[in-house]
Amino acid sequence: MTSGNATGFAIIMLLTGIGIPILAALNGGLGVRLGAPLAASMILFGLAFLIATAGALATGSIGQIRFTSDIPFQFYFGGLFVAFYVIAVTFIAPRFGVGNAIFFVLVGQLISAATIDHFGLFGAMRSAIDVKRVAGIALMVAGVYLARRTA
Repeated sequence: MTSGNATGFAIIMLLTGIGIPILAALNGGLGVRLGAPLAASMILFGLAFLIATAGALATGSIGQIRFTSDIPFQFYFGGLFVAFYVIAVTFIAPRFGVGNAIFFVLVGQLISAATIDHFGLFGAMRSAIDVKRVAGIALMVAGVYLARRTA
């Protein structure tokens, strides 16, 4: 990975991070207005499916869609986690607060990401958890907590 790639990747992931609370607020609001968080989640996934399909068609990658025993079964389960996230945040964010909901999502992401990297799970690059990394994660959690704390 070149530093140019790293900068571009960082910007894209920053924008993705910016979008997650927006998704929570918009879909949570839609769920409240519809009176049905699951219906709001279906609308979100329907639109996402259409956008992903258009992208796959535009890039010619739609032909790569396949379910085969050559690919370990767990790699197909990402959709379960996305569905769980969207449904949970759509239901909980309007009742718990977008910031509070995302705080716990971020803490969970930090723990999960560190574990995946430490063990190299699912083919991820290995990056051992050491004292500096634990301290950095703790500082991130403390920072997010302080940013969310109300007087």
